[in-house]
Formats: sequence, structure tokens, C-alpha cells
Amino acid sequence: MKSKIVIIILIVIIIFLVRFIFGGNEDGWICQDGAWIRHGNPAEPIPTTPCEKKTNGQTQEPQVVITYTNATSDLITVELPFPGAVTGKDFSVIGKARGFWFFEASFPIEVLDKYGNILTTGIAQAQPDPATGEINWMTENFVPFKADIKVPQTYIGPATLVLKKDNPSGLLQNDASISFPINIEY
Repeated sequence: MKSKIVIIILIVIIIFLVRFIFGGNEDGWICQDGAWIRHGNPAEPIPTTPCEKKTNGQTQEPQVVITYTNATSDLITVELPFPGAVTGKDFSVIGKARGFWFFEASFPIEVLDKYGNILTTGIAQAQPDPATGEINWMTENFVPFKADIKVPQTYIGPATLVLKKDNPSGLLQNDASISFPINIEY
């Protein structure tokens, strides 16, 4: 009788060990409170889809906090990263802006820390039109852009991404920008 109990206990322990060892990947991205949170050491990059916030089991639309200064979404849109996104220290900013946002096919970008200090700056470059393969920023139409951003390795936490209309005149009435929060996590 004792040997049967010992065998049953050993089988149960073996089942738990097998399940623990082979039972799934604990490294991944978890959607929590409307933001992607890194769990362990995920092999895949952060999801590019918005993380839906849930309250009392009900899905809510992610809160989009975008600040436009002398600008609208009809002048500039950012596809990645999205507001509230969790990024790494190296990430790309991708979107489209009307041609007059550019000067010499570029415009400035800043990343601010949680206190509003500049962490880093970057330059958004006009990209080729998918239809023609040409870069034409001297237009009133939308022009695709991309910027590669590198945040100091020592910074982790909330940040603000600011995209500024290039203003070679220096006149305040020609300034415009779009900004929104991101989280730098890895």
C-alpha cells in the first residue's frame, strides 16, 4: 500500500515538473492598464497594436493623449510609436506629414524625460513615395517620414515624444508641434 502511494506521489511530481519545464513561455508582452508591459525577456519585439484597457471586465478604448500645438491630424500623423507605447532605447518614429512641415526634407524630433528635460534629439527624414519611389517634400500632400531615435542607456521611465515643424524663419507664429507620452522600458 505504501509503495502505491509513493508511486502516485512520484507520478504527480513528475507531471508537475514536466508541466513546469515545458508548460509554456513565461517571456512575453502583457497588456496591462492600456500599456504593453515586458514580462521576463521576450524574444519578439513589443507589439505594434494598441493595448486595450479593461475596467470591470469591459474593454475600453486606449486613451490617446496627443497634444497638437498649431497643428492637427490633417497636417501630421504618427503611426509608430503610438501614444502610451512602451519602447526600447532605440526606436523608430514613422508617420506622414504635409510637405510644408519639412525643410530640406527633414524636421526635428525631441524626446523629453518626465521632467521636461531633453533626453535626445533626432531628425525625421522624408521617405520615398511608395507609388513613385521619389522623395518629394516640396508639396502640400502628405510625405512619409522616418526617424531613428537613440535614448541614453541610463534612462528608463516615462517620456514625451515631440515632433516639431521645421521653422527656418525662427518666427514664433510659424512654430507647430505634436507631442504624446511614451514609456522607455528596455
